[in-house]
Amino acid sequence: MGLARWSSWRVLLARVAPQCILLLTLVVGADLSSAQGLPLITAQPSGGATVYSVPVQTLLFLTGLTFLPAALMLMTSFARILIVFSLLRQALGLQTTPPNIMLIGLALILTLFIMNPVFSVIYRDAYLPLAAGRIEFEQALSIGAEPIKQFMLNQTRQDDLNMFAKMAGLTLTSRNETPLTVLIPAFAVSEIKTGFLVGFLIYLPFLAIDFAVASILTSLGMVMVSPMMFSLPLKLVIFTLADGWTLLAASLVASFKMG
Repeated sequence: MGLARWSSWRVLLARVAPQCILLLTLVVGADLSSAQGLPLITAQPSGGATVYSVPVQTLLFLTGLTFLPAALMLMTSFARILIVFSLLRQALGLQTTPPNIMLIGLALILTLFIMNPVFSVIYRDAYLPLAAGRIEFEQALSIGAEPIKQFMLNQTRQDDLNMFAKMAGLTLTSRNETPLTVLIPAFAVSEIKTGFLVGFLIYLPFLAIDFAVASILTSLGMVMVSPMMFSLPLKLVIFTLADGWTLLAASLVASFKMG
């Protein structure tokens, strides 16, 4: 019975596989043929030779895509949120729960929620006029960088700005005049510092629970018993009953100055 069923599957695969391969070839060929019209590389005859050039806008766009992960981590609220979540997991005494992919995904979702007003302004003031042909690419870059710059300025400490401006040899008369070469590292350092400060404040109540459980076990003479066996369920119960994840997410969102 099994051999007969396997033989029927082989016959079916033998009939369907060539058709699928042919369909895939036609789709890929259509995409490649339509992509030949894209002005990615232009060729111009020059003195008997052909000079190839790549449009500057396309080159800048493709190069900027490689810096997108770094920009997402260091120019948005992502770093602070992820640091706080990681320290919370350590404070609870959990090593792999929630897993890293879940913490990163949650931090990314909250980052998109926080940065949504900024991205909306960039889309309205920079992308739509550029797509309509009302402004040039350089103007779109300048307009689009302004909301991101204002967001970073609102979160960056003045001491960090002054430190990086001093290392760059600049004298800042106003925060709004800060160049991005100074603002981005100052913002990144300030966000990491804020993330560790918030994580330390979250760590304190769980540390008190660990001390209390260890003291009770020592007074009972249970020295050989690990305090983690009792403190971990207690911390999980307290954190869950207090609706800790919701409160923490709401506090992180409220900690960013959007005005």
